[in-house]
Amino acid sequence: MSKSNIPEMTSYAGAASSLGIGTLTMNDWAILVGILMAILTFLLNAWYADRRDKREQRLKDLEEQELLARILAQGMKK
Repeated sequence: MSKSNIPEMTSYAGAASSLGIGTLTMNDWAILVGILMAILTFLLNAWYADRRDKREQRLKDLEEQELLARILAQGMKK
């Protein structure tokens, strides 16, 4: 692309984007923002649920190790 075409292409891109954005009403924007927020909320909740599950699994594994160590310690005392 030559230098003379870059401003021309930028101008066309700006015109196309303003045409696309300009056709949206306030209701359309509200719907788009609502959909975006719902998707982001779902993804964030899924991420936190995964972290919570991993944390709970680590805690369960540590409790099992501690219980096994206590059982083995009591068995050696006898």
